[in-house]
Amino acid sequence: MGVLRASTHEVTWSVGELAAATGLTVRTLHHYDEIGLVRPSWRSPAGHRRYAAAEVRRLHRVVALRGFGFGLTEIAALLDAQEAGDVRELLRRQLDQVSDRIARATALRDRLGAVLERFDAAGDPSAAVLVRLIEGMTAVEHTYTPEELERMAAARREAAARWSPQELQEMGERRQAMWDAMTPEERAELQRSRPALP
Repeated sequence: MGVLRASTHEVTWSVGELAAATGLTVRTLHHYDEIGLVRPSWRSPAGHRRYAAAEVRRLHRVVALRGFGFGLTEIAALLDAQEAGDVRELLRRQLDQVSDRIARATALRDRLGAVLERFDAAGDPSAAVLVRLIEGMTAVEHTYTPEELERMAAARREAAARWSPQELQEMGERRQAMWDAMTPEERAELQRSRPALP
């Protein structure tokens, strides 16, 4: 995947490697570089872009904020003003959003199954059924407002406050299992990133 930069002993990625690893396109990464949103930290002697851990962290914030519905101009302002906040909180908000999308997608799946059963039993579904189906489809593609994200974060904090000591212990065990499953390189990267977190 990445290569070790000899001068700093830091793993870096070419634009192609980073695109392949993240699922983004090379074109997107080039665009982010051109507009100054995520610039590679250095270039190889041949002039090829190389991205280090700091740029990967910034790229994560960009992708997360895009998922929250922000435009690139807004994201640049947030990041440049250092208002993007704690990376952990950004990850928690992403988790809230993904959980909500899963719930919406599950509801849509159930609704589609019910419509299909009706269709098989009685023919074409009614307009009212199709309206509810369209509503479910648009809900899955929902763009979250800052207020919705804050409500989800508040609900998560309230739920966490109600966790029992046993649940907290189980969470700790799951975290340990995740740590044990990491490669030495992933562990080293996590350790390096911790001091930079607010």
